[in-house]
Amino acid sequence: MIETIEGLPEGTLGFAFSGQISGHDYDTVLVPAMERAIEEHDRIKTLLRFGPAFEGYDLAAAWDDTLLGLRHWRGFERIAVVSDVPWLRTTIRAIGALLPCPIRNFPTEQEQEARIWLGESLGSIHLDEHNGVIQVRLIGRLEPSAYDHIDADIAALFSRVTPVKLLLDLRDFDGWSGLAALGEHLSLIREHRSAPRRVAVVGQQNWQKLVQKLLSRFTSAETRFFDVAHSAQAELWLQGNGESVREAGIRQPHDA
Repeated sequence: MIETIEGLPEGTLGFAFSGQISGHDYDTVLVPAMERAIEEHDRIKTLLRFGPAFEGYDLAAAWDDTLLGLRHWRGFERIAVVSDVPWLRTTIRAIGALLPCPIRNFPTEQEQEARIWLGESLGSIHLDEHNGVIQVRLIGRLEPSAYDHIDADIAALFSRVTPVKLLLDLRDFDGWSGLAALGEHLSLIREHRSAPRRVAVVGQQNWQKLVQKLLSRFTSAETRFFDVAHSAQAELWLQGNGESVREAGIRQPHDA
């Protein structure tokens, strides 16, 4: 059977699974609650508790589970699975990298930690404009909700600053929480790909250089990567002052 877990924050659903889960359980408890919550909140966080009495799914429930994921994969922001069932924990670890949202295992005695994790803010996007340069700072590990209202803010900044010179600051960026967050990022790039004239990417890790290469594939702007030690030169380059960059003794990054 499936029972709802009460007392969770707004936008978070919880379900407790026990015994053999049937298609009827999905149709009468889980699916209606999920669809109502996604319609109201767009994206939801979910706590799934599988107790020691959990025996698995019948075929109808397994099919319903697949259909629910296919219909609403963009609606899940984060999923915490609380269970000591070995085969279930192994399955979650195996499929986690393929899911569009972050999913994490917790042992039964750490359910409170699971609730805390669901409530955490993983990352944020900060926008600013200084001396005609639009600064976009990515902080932490971004999930899809970080992009919910950023598009209008970026459009407003782009409309005020011409030509658009963009500084993408990745020094505190830990990556995307899942495929859905990365998809939101790529959609944002595609939507505004023709606006920037130059894009400087500032970071401190080798994998962050790949972000600059990714940008160069989606925009007609000239793009360059600068390590953190040379962040001041990134702004000089954006302002079109290439001579100042060379005079400062900074080896020029590779063009896109």
